[in-house]
Amino acid sequence: MTIRGAFNHLPVIDIAGMYSDDLNSRKKVAIELGEAARNSGFFYITGHQVTADLRSALLKQTQAFYALPYEQKMHYYIGKSLAHRGYVPEGEEIYDKAIKDKKEAFDIGLELGLDDVDVKAGTPMHGPNIWPDLPDFRKDVSAYYQAVMALGEILFHGFALALEMPENYFDAFIKKPTSQLRLVHYPYDPTLKDSQGIGAHTDYECFTILLPTAPGLEVMNNGGNWIDAPPIENAFIVNIGDMLEIWTGGTFVATTHRVRKVTQERYSFPLFVACDYHTKVSPLPPFATVEACRQYAAIDAGAHLYAQTAQTFNYLMQQLADGTLVLPDGSKAVATFGQEAKLLRTEN
Repeated sequence: MTIRGAFNHLPVIDIAGMYSDDLNSRKKVAIELGEAARNSGFFYITGHQVTADLRSALLKQTQAFYALPYEQKMHYYIGKSLAHRGYVPEGEEIYDKAIKDKKEAFDIGLELGLDDVDVKAGTPMHGPNIWPDLPDFRKDVSAYYQAVMALGEILFHGFALALEMPENYFDAFIKKPTSQLRLVHYPYDPTLKDSQGIGAHTDYECFTILLPTAPGLEVMNNGGNWIDAPPIENAFIVNIGDMLEIWTGGTFVATTHRVRKVTQERYSFPLFVACDYHTKVSPLPPFATVEACRQYAAIDAGAHLYAQTAQTFNYLMQQLADGTLVLPDGSKAVATFGQEAKLLRTEN
């Protein structure tokens, strides 16, 4: 079967114009963002304002943390957290039960105190971060998080313009987002010729802003084939997530991707840009056709994120198994969105 628009490379978009005071300059960039989001769902961005110093400090702190002994890293184990934050050891996160992912990670999110209304209410994914006892770790990682979150707001504006909606349309849904930054480490193993770092999946949130240090990322195109997405100097990789696929009625596709062929030590820093936990997401009016509304029923953004997380992390799957955790009503199985799901629907 021939799929129209089966891309074989990812576009590179200079987003400097999004920082302009001139609306036409911003719209010009937005057109490119919209084309990429529709055709590939994956693209590079340059011209951002996240400095090299911020990026270098993040890498330095990440390397310092992963140099710690395993027992010391486990002091910060994510299963001890109130808000799904902290250290993720190898094998903790499972996308493909037949293959063990070769990675470890450290997760942070929006810092919220115990007196926050959502934290007091027990809302999942809300609360304080767990911070390693390393010099300047919290300062440097927090500074990077804040800078890339600001970039996320810029991209939200670009996507809104691309969808011919008010530029600030999405601002109302990102007051207290469950956006998560992951510091991911893929260790070098010379005995492995073709190691899978992380299994095929889509991202559960609105979109992802990724900073990788080495090749390994593969993206599934419209024809079901895998293409490489290597790093480009001073560029981020951006990909569409589940929530934007729903909001646009499938016009933007949450592209399936994986990490494979990890032939050297690799660090990867994805910021999963989310909306607020209690946001109801359904096709926006321009995309709310009968078919789109049938395929994309309204969904709670936070409940979807939490349900997907609970089905892929060992400590949460154990709670599901013993009944101490129950998935929200209407929870979807993993891999409901993305190119694989789209192709399966086409073939059926």
